[in-house]
Amino acid sequence: MDSSKSEYAEKLCNVRGLIIYKDFAKNWDNVEAFQARPDDLLIATYPKSGTTWVSEIVDLIYKEGNVEKCKEDVIFNRIPFLECKNEEHFDGIKQLENMASPRIVKTHLPPEYLPVSFWEKNCKMIYLCRNVKDVAVSYYYFHLMVPAHPNPGTFPEFVEKFMNGEVPYGSWYKHVKSWWEKSKSPNILFLFYEDMHEDIRKEVIKVIHFLGREPSEELVETIVNHTSFQEMKNNPTTNYTAIPDEFMNQKVSPFMRKVLSYIWPPSSLSNQFCRGIKHCIQLRSG
Repeated sequence: MDSSKSEYAEKLCNVRGLIIYKDFAKNWDNVEAFQARPDDLLIATYPKSGTTWVSEIVDLIYKEGNVEKCKEDVIFNRIPFLECKNEEHFDGIKQLENMASPRIVKTHLPPEYLPVSFWEKNCKMIYLCRNVKDVAVSYYYFHLMVPAHPNPGTFPEFVEKFMNGEVPYGSWYKHVKSWWEKSKSPNILFLFYEDMHEDIRKEVIKVIHFLGREPSEELVETIVNHTSFQEMKNNPTTNYTAIPDEFMNQKVSPFMRKVLSYIWPPSSLSNQFCRGIKHCIQLRSG
């Protein structure tokens, strides 16, 4: 076994066809048995698709625009990561079980891997989709900064694994397609990262309506200002600087990098990227 395959086997594993972190897999029985509540809200994304951005928007809506309340704790405590488990620091299931309702839940799971209780309880869900090129670039830097990942190698090497679905949470294409098909349900709001950049106010109002609330001008303005890239990058409750370097080394790369990348893969893979972006555009256009 070569070194790259050895490191892959050491840090990742396959659970019912889904590539996932070994620490998460050890807790898989508890994830599957998780009991959702009818008023839970699930935020789902493929990794590096704007999860923290949409999470902070939703939490501000729940807290009626009270920025100071949001700043009382880091976002990964306010919105636990469902399947995340690390023996020393993180346990999403335990966090959620100890939380009062209504809870906001974060996940990167494809819909077919969600605990069945979310479907049984008809929970509302928000899915955020980001174009494949920018996801790949962001995921590459995330692999560099988080030691739980195998060494991604060069960017072209990583892109090949990414396009083949050989990364945690598998294929971007399958993930997005599965959630898009589920979004026909009125309980699921499917958003696009690029739409949020083009008209954040419009998307914030869309989320507020989806959550059954009224979008006052003051609330919308507060959310838009508080969740700008620069505000969140400088906010210790959203920029993940509270995570020890041993788990997320921001000396290697910041968690919040400047949005929209311009690095393209080798020409042999560029057609696949173009198809991915075309797929995303087709979804946006209905």
